[in-house]
Amino acid sequence: MGLKCIFSLAILPTEKCNYNQCPWGKAGVLNLDLKKKGLINAIKAFNPLRVKVGGSLQDQVVYGVGGVKNCPNFMKNEDSLFGFSQGCLPMTRWDEHNKFFNQTGVKVTFGLNALIGRNWDFMKYTISRGYKVNSYEFGNQLSGAGMGASVEAEQYGKDIVVLKNLVEELHPDPKTQPKVLGPGGYYDEKWFNSFLKVSGHDVVDGVTHHIYNLGPGIQICLNSVDDPNMITKIQDPSYLNQVAQTYKGVLNIVNRFKSQSGAWVSEYGRALHGGAKDLSPTFVDGYWYLDQLGMASTYNHKVFCRQTLIDGNYALLNTTTSIPNLDYYCALLWHLLLGSTVLAVTQLSNPNLSVYAHCVKKKTGISIIFINMSKDSSFNVTLSNYEHQSHNLRSTDVAKPNFEFRGSKDREEYHLAALAGNIHGQIVLLNDVPMVPTETLDIPVMEPKLVNASTPISISAHSIVYLVGKNNTGGPCTKESRPI
Repeated sequence: MGLKCIFSLAILPTEKCNYNQCPWGKAGVLNLDLKKKGLINAIKAFNPLRVKVGGSLQDQVVYGVGGVKNCPNFMKNEDSLFGFSQGCLPMTRWDEHNKFFNQTGVKVTFGLNALIGRNWDFMKYTISRGYKVNSYEFGNQLSGAGMGASVEAEQYGKDIVVLKNLVEELHPDPKTQPKVLGPGGYYDEKWFNSFLKVSGHDVVDGVTHHIYNLGPGIQICLNSVDDPNMITKIQDPSYLNQVAQTYKGVLNIVNRFKSQSGAWVSEYGRALHGGAKDLSPTFVDGYWYLDQLGMASTYNHKVFCRQTLIDGNYALLNTTTSIPNLDYYCALLWHLLLGSTVLAVTQLSNPNLSVYAHCVKKKTGISIIFINMSKDSSFNVTLSNYEHQSHNLRSTDVAKPNFEFRGSKDREEYHLAALAGNIHGQIVLLNDVPMVPTETLDIPVMEPKLVNASTPISISAHSIVYLVGKNNTGGPCTKESRPI
């Protein structure tokens, strides 16, 4: 089953900085301008979009309801977790966000405080107002050695059982009952095994983990565009594939404990502490992002949460203007074109060409994404052995017409490339048309080009290609699984 895209909204104050960089600005949950037309239109284009509310400081958040007599702001305090004191989410602000979520059709995953929070009062308030939370994730980066704080696996397992019982008590109707997710931290095999053994099979609905496999963003900020080694890493398939062991390990644990909603990446940002200023918003970042989406799908992850929607250097939208960065369009095409059934692909041409295939979303047919990380090599690709769930691909220098989707004369192609070939730039071309919002800040229409289905697929150097082919004669892509 393929994965759904989800993006984070962080609970962070404007004063949050790392290494003298403050990339979050006024884009956190506590101060984001929810009336920005660009933000609203960008979310509506997904119809629906999942958003996770949480982040680094969620385990220091109290909720302005119930026994909370006042609602303090976060204050800088170097002796406290992540350098900030305990802070508060006012219920008036939660009201504003839910009005916004209803307006834009957002599905909400909420990150609960697993250390000091009064979750009962917050959840009761949410229910009393008729707000819909699709899932609750318990804690942030508390697994293993943790990030600033940690909880022993056995204790976390006991605590999440208490949370599950609370959710079931407050939501007795299984049809409207939010999912319970955890642990929302870095994968540690021993810790994950212990916590799931304590909690049992029927408690955790989704096993969530975080991935930041480039390390702190400051390293990239200091070395990124001027350091050819960093760009080489991002375009090196063998380097990208190292994280496959994490995906595989989490999947094995999920299969062992039969989590109902499987494995989720609930936070992924490539680089810690806000991302890489000179790299995250550029075209080259799309190679890394889309390859991880494809890899996560291959290892049967159900949901992939990009850090973040709008705050930090790694945001999908510009923190100030809400104008989409390149990865926004990559994610939107993934969301619109790739369905929930993943197909096996054997790619025999070149390691610099990554290929992933899914059944088409809401239609009969297949969708393939090609990620060409080579700066020098272009490919003409043909598809062979189109049967069952095995798709063998090869490149050819000759236009050999053995590429065919059954039941269709034409296929749809979406070619993404950097403006003027500058992969360090922030403008992406779709079929040679710059992707920029309209004067009214609407997301531009993403039109495919129609290509004769019998011809090879032409993939330029340093480009990304989505391909959609209809198949009206059966095969593995005849129906979609139910959404999560």
